[in-house]
Amino acid sequence: MTGAGTGIGAAAARLLAANGCAVALVGRREEPLRLVAADVDRGEVIVADLEERATPRHVVERTLAAFGRLDVVVNNAAVIRNGPFAEFTLDEFDRHVAVNLRAPFFVTQAALPALREADAPAVVNISSSVGSMVKPGTTLYSVTKAGLEYLTRANAYELAQWGIRVNCIAPGPVDTPIHATYLDDLEEGYRDLSRRIPLGRMGHVDDVARWVLWLSAPDTEWTTGNVVHVDGGQVLGIPEAAGG
Repeated sequence: MTGAGTGIGAAAARLLAANGCAVALVGRREEPLRLVAADVDRGEVIVADLEERATPRHVVERTLAAFGRLDVVVNNAAVIRNGPFAEFTLDEFDRHVAVNLRAPFFVTQAALPALREADAPAVVNISSSVGSMVKPGTTLYSVTKAGLEYLTRANAYELAQWGIRVNCIAPGPVDTPIHATYLDDLEEGYRDLSRRIPLGRMGHVDDVARWVLWLSAPDTEWTTGNVVHVDGGQVLGIPEAAGG
């Protein structure tokens, strides 16, 4: 589980562990990972920066050393910076691609030999509703998430020969620490985001974590290549009352 220290990753890791899974907790900061590990019976803390090229293979090797097997990959880690298209820098572009797209590509590739040996292997990628819709100011983040959704479908097709299921969850705005990285006024930002969701509220981490568990489980053995929008209907469009 990449990005396991906070938000959706932390909630999903706890839920998977509560349902009997051993979980590799991957993230850049050790302290939040340790807090999650305290709630997990079988957890392995792996402090690693997915922007580094060697990290995907290192993460898989550490996971196999800890547990001896790897059944499910959850690619959740992401970075986001919003702003006008004309102001994005090359360094920002490279960082978004490295973490949001390159890392899931090569984590899955590194895990492939172990997944081929698993009884019910699965990959769950975490995208975003803005990977499927145009939202001004999110171009850089959205491009990488759209790429992740294509990667999901391509891997689902190619890896099906080994029974590996690959699915993607596309959350809408969820109450996680990532919003503080780009919203100057968090309270007002949350109100604006909620007005733009047909179901009228921000998401909770558990709304998404339940889907991570479901798509990881053998019960969904005939489900692959899907992008599941868990977004309160955001991808359908902005409610008229919030438009303008």
